[in-house]
Amino acid sequence: MSVSLARQISIGLGAAIIFASSPAFSAEQVVLKYRVLRESVSVSELTTFANTGQASPDLQTYFRLSRQNPEAVRQTLTRQVSVNPVLLDRVLNSPLGNGILDQLGQAIQTPRGGAERQALRAALTLSASDDGKVSILEILQKYPTQEVVVDGDRVEGTYRQLNQLAERLRNPLGNILSRIFR
Repeated sequence: MSVSLARQISIGLGAAIIFASSPAFSAEQVVLKYRVLRESVSVSELTTFANTGQASPDLQTYFRLSRQNPEAVRQTLTRQVSVNPVLLDRVLNSPLGNGILDQLGQAIQTPRGGAERQALRAALTLSASDDGKVSILEILQKYPTQEVVVDGDRVEGTYRQLNQLAERLRNPLGNILSRIFR
């Protein structure tokens, strides 16, 4: 590989990292859907609630109207799943990963639909990259659109799917996958 091509690749990778990690390209609003209810809250409100248990007035109203237990929601948002970031990235960029992303995309979506795979892949990869752990809250914080829609009916199932994915990556199937995707 020529020096100039290697330099172009490294510049491109650096730009991609800066672009993907820039706050301007991560979610600012979360639209919480539960049956017929829809409430838009800022990611910072949701983060404060997840970290401290203190719900904003909008979140309090949402919990009351949707009859959601705030502590159960908080636990679902913050429960972490440990995963190897490199293996996660490789699996998510495979046909198997597309199926997983399609399932997760039923609960965490772009506002207008479309590109769920790419957005979720980016959010999951960024979430795992710094500490090898993924949580629903972190996925929302890293989601690469200004707004993200969360289906409250399906978010607990999404956590279970993330946990199952992590288990698959840790067990012998994960070892086989890691050899395939090297």
